[in-house]
Amino acid sequence: MLLLSLAGVVGCQKAESETATGKRPNILFAIMDDASFPHVGAGGCTWVRTPHFDRVAGEGILFTNAYTPNAKCAPSRSSILTGRNSWQLEEAANHWCFFPQKFKTYPEVLSENGYHVGYTDKGWAPGIAMKAGQPRQLTGKEYSEKTTAVPTKDISIVDYAANFEAFINDKKKGEPFCFWYGSQEPHRGYEYGSGLAKGNKNLSDIEEVYDFWPDNDTVRTDLLDYAFEIEYFDEQLGKMLQLLEEKEELDNTIVVVTSDNGMPFPRIKGQEYELSNHLPLAIMWKEGMRQPNRVVDDMISFVDFAPTFLEAAGVDPEASGMMPIQGRSLLNIFSSSKSGVVDPGRDHVLIGKERHDIGRPNDQGYPIRGIVKGGYLLVKNFEINRWPAGDPITGYLNCDGSPTKTVLLNGRTNPETFKYWEWSFGKRPEYELYNIKEDMICLNNLVGDKEYTGLMEALKHQLFSELKEQGDPRMLDNGHVFDNYVYANPKGVNFYERFVNGEKMETPWVNATDFEKNNLDHLK
Repeated sequence: MLLLSLAGVVGCQKAESETATGKRPNILFAIMDDASFPHVGAGGCTWVRTPHFDRVAGEGILFTNAYTPNAKCAPSRSSILTGRNSWQLEEAANHWCFFPQKFKTYPEVLSENGYHVGYTDKGWAPGIAMKAGQPRQLTGKEYSEKTTAVPTKDISIVDYAANFEAFINDKKKGEPFCFWYGSQEPHRGYEYGSGLAKGNKNLSDIEEVYDFWPDNDTVRTDLLDYAFEIEYFDEQLGKMLQLLEEKEELDNTIVVVTSDNGMPFPRIKGQEYELSNHLPLAIMWKEGMRQPNRVVDDMISFVDFAPTFLEAAGVDPEASGMMPIQGRSLLNIFSSSKSGVVDPGRDHVLIGKERHDIGRPNDQGYPIRGIVKGGYLLVKNFEINRWPAGDPITGYLNCDGSPTKTVLLNGRTNPETFKYWEWSFGKRPEYELYNIKEDMICLNNLVGDKEYTGLMEALKHQLFSELKEQGDPRMLDNGHVFDNYVYANPKGVNFYERFVNGEKMETPWVNATDFEKNNLDHLK
């Protein structure tokens, strides 16, 4: 997959688009914070109710194979904004980084090309983005002043829909807009039991508890709390869609609804498995899609969003100062009437990670690269002597604190439950290969099975060849560069060394919930 220049196709698409609509499209990008692909109604889930996501899918396209290149907030969002894989983004491959000045974002470009651009609550984060000593507006001007009463203490008080309305009221007549609805939900923490108490749910509603967790009331309660927060996100999305209808703006708005990475549970968020990177995606554009109500199975990467938006707006990204884009525009899928596989060339995606959260010696990460193709996931773990979820002594900090995490950690000394700890926190082999059609939860590693030797070698060759083409430092004997980038939050720099030396840490458990802070026997 070579870097693309869109200069040649933008002009043609712009002319076609303007003939159909008479004006450039608006863009509403709605992104959940930590939700995996199975947990939307349109995907067949019954214990998470998402009528507004489902509406977007029904009046547009439900994409069944959408993947982030990197399953953590900041690096995933960096890829969305730049159209480049995280290993092509220098410091921005890492969580809590200093965003490099050289990488321009699609909202910045659209702002320079006549779009009214803004966001609410969580844009690109966490990290620091500066230019000429001033904060950069990577996702536009912030609209987060309006607040509201919320159903739990852990849901953001930012009134997403009211701030979107303020943004719409600020735009000039006839001016196209680009808005980033950045929900804080369903990111942790949760108000324990809120799904039961306030979400009209029962523990028995959950059809399946994944086999890498024990199936008990604590885990099921945690899952219902997660579902409750997804539903809150969806409710606010519905208000935004209603507002656009009232303003007669909805038909010419590209509405994208997705998540930045998988659910904040052990073995998922921050890892590179199927439930980590495979995310929900629905896109609606009434005036720009030939055939709505389609299910498309093409492999979509988050690097495809930026070129899609820029091509629809008639903007040449490289002429506007963006670095060459890796992704491919989705407009050919929008203009098709086919379901299933529309573009046979979209048959795989690449994934990977570097440093996420703190807690290892020398601020090291856990580097991974992988490829998803033909119903299989191949993962290469580069530093197998490191702990995948962070060091035990600092609390496995690349796994968010939660009741489920505590259950797994407290069961480590029990022979019957040790397997749950090992699946989420134990060390891993150099290579992992999974049949994700039959083994979505990625527990049956096929490496070593002679039947799959040829497949594994073919996937390895394609993975490493494409990474070399993309200039990945891991392929150029320079992978250590990612560990050497400074952690942008000073509270986290050299966290491991300061912690083991007995320094009183201002944030000793960083992302642990109160539930977990009271259950730390596993660290004694």
